[in-house]
This record gives sequence, structure tokens and C-alpha cells, in this order.
Amino acid sequence: MQFPIISSTLALFFLLGAVDARYVPGIYNLQDNVISTIIVDPNGLGNFTSVQQAIDSVAPNNTAWTRIHINYGIYTEKVQIAVDKPYIYIEGDSDRQPVIQYADGGSILTSPTFKARADNFVARNIIFKNTYDNIGADLLDANGKRKTTTWAVALDVSGDKASFYHCSFSSLQDTLSDAKGRHYFYDCTIEGLIDFIWGHGQSIYEKCTLISRTDVIGGTAYITANGRGGADDPSGFVFKDCHITGSGPANLGRAYGTHSRVLFYRTDMDNIITPQGWGNPWNAGHEGTIEFAEVECKGDGANRKHRINWEKNQTAQEVRILTDTASFINQDGWLEKHPN
Repeated sequence: MQFPIISSTLALFFLLGAVDARYVPGIYNLQDNVISTIIVDPNGLGNFTSVQQAIDSVAPNNTAWTRIHINYGIYTEKVQIAVDKPYIYIEGDSDRQPVIQYADGGSILTSPTFKARADNFVARNIIFKNTYDNIGADLLDANGKRKTTTWAVALDVSGDKASFYHCSFSSLQDTLSDAKGRHYFYDCTIEGLIDFIWGHGQSIYEKCTLISRTDVIGGTAYITANGRGGADDPSGFVFKDCHITGSGPANLGRAYGTHSRVLFYRTDMDNIITPQGWGNPWNAGHEGTIEFAEVECKGDGANRKHRINWEKNQTAQEVRILTDTASFINQDGWLEKHPN
């Protein structure tokens, strides 16, 4: 049975109490300018039974927000929001978050479970998974651990002005492709083993939990792999008030760009971080232009005594610019224009 797409006013009434529509108090006064809501339900109690069907129903080049409310369930499908589908907001319920998952690996281009290519995208209370590296008895050794792993992306976000709230991203290798654009992640969980947050994005991760999974196949984890390519490139990854946990040993990251930039600020690090902190860069000889930094971090893994000698000691002004949302990613106020 198909249900009519709900107008903005009725949608708010229908979802009141069922959806955690609260944004972080004291940070943004987000406007609710959604004009329609589409319901996705795996049992047919909505407009569509798949997430991709709902996205396909949105008119291209729309200029007003469309909310897609995804009822609880496991949606085994690949989803893509094309470049011409801006202003889409997907959400689940906070107490029973829906799962969007798929098992594909071997290519950073074709493996992603979810691709967000359009500008102005919001996700709230969604679990994104790529299960490729976690399934199949033929991929396990005699002790039940994975023999090898490969690219298996859960989320690929390449549009500008994307924000994620209370979401989870799970895979082993290349979990979150923060490919390009300005992005904001709040209270999200990202887990993986190899380069599990990577790309050329210009992003702030605030109060997020980063989980290292060396317990799956052993070895050393690499949390980030940033690809910033030049001194004038504004991109980089900033982790603010985050928590690093899971199994180790784990490096905070490694550079695959000549000017890679990653800052961990006021981050709580469990005792799983390697003494050196960072792995060797792909581009040897560029250590002087790579900006890896830790500022005011805490926890047993935050001891910098034996860190690499080319870790950057940033000035207070540099730290302020990178950790201030307004100056680093929100210069034109796009976050305030995202729906509540």
C-alpha cells in the first residue's frame, strides 16, 4: 500500500515524539524548512520499501528540502544520491536506528554502500555498513580471523555542505570516504582498521567515537589517510573532543598527500596508540609540509614523548582557526540553513 507524501506541517505532527529532531543545543539554531516528507518502511507501511526508491522519487535540481524518514529495519541495498539531487535529509529514529548495508569490496569507486554526491545533504540516526570484510567463511583462517582485507567503503561523501548527526559507519578498510567538500560530523561512530577515515574533505568531527579493529585480522591500524595536496588547499580533518578506542596498536594516520593535514584536539585516546603516533607518508621527503598535530589530548594513548619528530606544533591561532566551525567549514553559514 502506498502512502501519500506528507506536507511539511503534517509531517511535523506525524513525526512528533517518534523522531529525535533535536540539534546540538548551543551550537546552531537550525531552521526547519522541509516542505515534504517521504516515509520508507521495509514492511510497506510507507511510501516506499527501499531508500533508493525514495531518493529516486525526489525531483532533480530541487531547491527545497525533502525529508526521508526511514523506519527501523535492515535495508540491504546500495544507495546513491546523484549530483542533481540536492537538499535531501534522511533520518531514522534515535532509539531504533535503521541500517543501510551492503557487501561489496575491491574498488573505492564501486564498493560504497552509500554515496552522497549532491550538495546540501543531512543524515541523522542512520547506521551505514559495508559488510564485505566481515562475511564469508572462505575469507577466514583456521582461527576464524580474516586472511586479507580490501577496499570496502560504507559511506562516500563528495558533495559540499553535508552534515551527519548520531550516525554510525562500519567496515574494515576505507570505511568513510571523506572525499571532498565541507562536512560536519557530530556524535558519530566510525570503526575500521585500515585508513578508515580518508580523502580530501574539509571536515570537522566533533564528539565522535573512533574504533580501531585490529582484533579482526591483527596488524596495525591507521585511523586516517588524508590527501591534502598543497599549501593553499583549505581541506583537512579536524577531530574535536573525540574518543579513540577499540583494539590496537593503532596509528593516528598516515599521509597520502604532500600536504596532508590532520588535527586531534582535546581527544581522549585509549592506550592503543603507537608511541610514534603516525605512520610513514606515501610521499617520502614531504614530512616538512605535512601537518599532523595533537593539541590538548588526554588519555593513556596521548603521550607524545616518542612521537615522530616531524609532528607539527601548531600555534594557538592555527588551532583556533581549524577548530572553530565558523572559520574552518561554515564560512557562509550553511549549517544554520540545514533543516531541524
